[in-house]
Amino acid sequence: MNSKFARYVIIWSLIIATVFVADEFIRNVFLTGDKPRVVTPRGSLTNLEKSTIEIFNATAPSVVYIFTQGDYSGRKRGGGTGSGFIWDSAGHVVTNHHVIAGANEIAVRLENGEVVRAKFVGSTPDYDLAVIRLTGTRSGRAPIPLGESSSLKVGQSVFAIGNPFGLSRTLTSGIISALNRRLPTSNNREVDGVIQTDAAINPGNSGGPLIDTAGRLIGVNTAIISGSGSSAGIGFAVPVDVVNRIVPQLIKSGRVPRPGIGITVLPEEVAARLGVAGLIIADVLPGTSSAKAGLVGLVNGRRLGDIVTHVNGARIETLAEFTKELRKVGIGNQVNLTIERNKISRQVSVQIMDIS
Repeated sequence: MNSKFARYVIIWSLIIATVFVADEFIRNVFLTGDKPRVVTPRGSLTNLEKSTIEIFNATAPSVVYIFTQGDYSGRKRGGGTGSGFIWDSAGHVVTNHHVIAGANEIAVRLENGEVVRAKFVGSTPDYDLAVIRLTGTRSGRAPIPLGESSSLKVGQSVFAIGNPFGLSRTLTSGIISALNRRLPTSNNREVDGVIQTDAAINPGNSGGPLIDTAGRLIGVNTAIISGSGSSAGIGFAVPVDVVNRIVPQLIKSGRVPRPGIGITVLPEEVAARLGVAGLIIADVLPGTSSAKAGLVGLVNGRRLGDIVTHVNGARIETLAEFTKELRKVGIGNQVNLTIERNKISRQVSVQIMDIS
């Protein structure tokens, strides 16, 4: 009797337990989707987040999407695309030279979605900078406040705003990874003082602003180093001190005078292989101040002629250093060169010319 009762108790206990477990299973699996989950309160944004949002909201309306050759849909159709930003109240927009180079037509999409034509004002491949001007719009947009690049420090936080892959006004962040980089341009020149950043810069970001944590313009994003063609954490921006010097010249005359003395030089790699410290003159252009001063290039295309080692007493080993010294003196003025020929040095005075 007791054994039979015990079996009944066990059986009913198992049944009750099974029903309880099954009920919980049914509730958890089949009945949980009938009501929204409770939202967990986030709390306040951090001060860093608030600052980033404020910077974006203040600067993004000044960033524009540029596309060329009359493709007003914004899709790439044999033309180029890139970024730019409002420079002044007159509707001038700054971008990269390579964004608009060779364009027959230029159009700009503004922050509110309005698409307007733009007129070419001027450009310089030496600095990979260009200026266009908006036409047919009355909506004024404030330019981004101007900073300075001479006081930047490695490790500072920065933001890039642009249109990577056509995704309008994308914000990325990073730090200044290095300063005073040298960036080759399309015509065998170099921009010096270039800012290196790990803020993500991709195709379409070219011409967009690099901004500091005060919301000031500190550079123009222009190039990346990447094996894939996409961001690899190594991006470059033309420093704003250069931009602020070049853009007014482009607005005024459409071009930037190029100081020179009428010579071409061999690549720095060749000089390094030959163990030469200086610029090896490859050719002297007829009728130039260098020709009048008696400078000579390669003899019979092979034997070394003159080597420029100093400009006004300053040692130079690169074309960028040479151009920088000429720029200090200015077009139309005389510059003193130290020339080495057959291991004998001499001083030569040459007038700086505009070779643009």
